[in-house]
Amino acid sequence: MTKRYQNSGTFSPVQRRKVEVDFSGGDVTSDGGILLLSEVDRHLGLTKAIDKVIPDPRNPELIVHKQLTLLRQRIFALAAGYEDLNDHSALRQDVAFQTGVGQDATLASAPTLCRLENRTQKTTAFELHQVLVEKFVASFSKAPRRLVLDFDATDCTVHGEQIGRHFSKYYDNYCFLPLYVFCGTQLLVGYLRPASRGAAYHAGAVLKLLVERLRQAWPHVQIILRGDSGFAIPRILSWCERNQVDYIVGLAKNKVLLKRSERIHGLAEACYGVEKKKQILFSDFHYAAKSWNNERRIIVKAEHSEQGSNPRFLITSLMQEPQYLYEKMYCMRGNMENRIKEQKCLFADRTSCHEWWPNQFRLLLSGMAYTLVDALRRMALQGTELANAQVDTIRLKLFKIGGVVIRNTRRVRIMLSSAYPYQAIFSQAATILNSG
Repeated sequence: MTKRYQNSGTFSPVQRRKVEVDFSGGDVTSDGGILLLSEVDRHLGLTKAIDKVIPDPRNPELIVHKQLTLLRQRIFALAAGYEDLNDHSALRQDVAFQTGVGQDATLASAPTLCRLENRTQKTTAFELHQVLVEKFVASFSKAPRRLVLDFDATDCTVHGEQIGRHFSKYYDNYCFLPLYVFCGTQLLVGYLRPASRGAAYHAGAVLKLLVERLRQAWPHVQIILRGDSGFAIPRILSWCERNQVDYIVGLAKNKVLLKRSERIHGLAEACYGVEKKKQILFSDFHYAAKSWNNERRIIVKAEHSEQGSNPRFLITSLMQEPQYLYEKMYCMRGNMENRIKEQKCLFADRTSCHEWWPNQFRLLLSGMAYTLVDALRRMALQGTELANAQVDTIRLKLFKIGGVVIRNTRRVRIMLSSAYPYQAIFSQAATILNSG
């Protein structure tokens, strides 16, 4: 029987040639690089570990799509840029995606994936975080000398009547306030919290659990807590001091701090008056707020420019020089901002479920997608122009590749575009991943 295809019309001719477009291309994918994610997942064993900790109450005799397949389908799709469950209505037919997930038939529908999300509970969230931490520990071939744990909170805007939503005056919107913890580029925690609480809500408990596990793996590792002024909480600082955990966190300015650092700020202003160039000077002193039980070291950054004075303060247990601590330690916290942006590129803020725990699960699914892309970056892209690329750049340049897919009884062949400009990087990554 002759097949009929929808015709999208005739376009302007090119050098007398007609330009016609229809949908008769057959099995063509826009995600030819999805197999890279599949290979990374094989190395890490990430989705298999996730599958083991999520109970599956379904009747095995009636199951069409295994839970492992559902997890891979959802996580790989997030990494490839598909934020909505509705996207899977068409994506489930993509042969390249089916191959990446490990199937040779139509993948799960949006309702099936929705049911997976909505049956997750509190214990699921805890155990998924354990998976993230265990994969982090396993990523080291030898004990690290030092680990810097970056803590930060961010807004997750909501547009419905989700349970736990709260209007935040700071963000001027209804939102959640998830807590993220990274070590380098690796995600350890993606913990959904209500915006009615402060940035440090439950941060002390999260830090305690992380330190216990990391010290179990590496008893002599130096652990440093790094965060903004929202984490300068006396309870957290005191716990760090009792448990040999160092810290370097921001400290909000107040009249006492400004008074104690008056001399260095005056010197910066005087130098600017002479040189007419921005001046940055550093100093330190010891100080105890009324709510503290002991004095702690304060680092002062005295900055003066044509905009006037811009004082900054840190509180730290570290002993290096003030300038080093500010510029080489604390300012590296800026990388944490990039990591959070990457989470949002992977739709961590797509918390549109009504119930709380499915939204926490969505946050973690995004985190798992990030873990795969970050592992690809660390394992297979070093020495290339994408070695430090953000996840959306990696997605665009390595996953979103047009190709023709041919599947028969003997093999699946994905023929990528001959004009694809990153063939060398793709080939290098594939070779490294397939050599393990």
